[in-house]
Amino acid sequence: MTRDDFNAFCASLKATSHVVQWGNADVWKVGGKVFAICGWNEGKDAFTFKATDLAYEVLQDQPGIRPAPYLASRGMKWLQVYDERGLSDASLRDHIVTSYEMVVAKLTKKMRAELGL
Repeated sequence: MTRDDFNAFCASLKATSHVVQWGNADVWKVGGKVFAICGWNEGKDAFTFKATDLAYEVLQDQPGIRPAPYLASRGMKWLQVYDERGLSDASLRDHIVTSYEMVVAKLTKKMRAELGL
């Protein structure tokens, strides 16, 4: 997945917003809460997302995937795909959708209603 593909996919999800921060990272949010990040890893794109407990346990040691720098060190279950062999584009999209849904589920009913979710 390219950075442009990542941004187009995240933009296709309902009620998302995009900011560039943290050293030129593309940060995607819903309801003001982060669900996906595309930043750099040694000159290549790296894709970061919130993971379910099971996905975190299964994927964290797979080639091309690691606990997300900074986020995972704070006890959060976020993963980073930093190499092409980490996940297929389809699997990466599925995990981004799951991350999005996890964040939406934590929003207040009022916020979800305001966002039309």
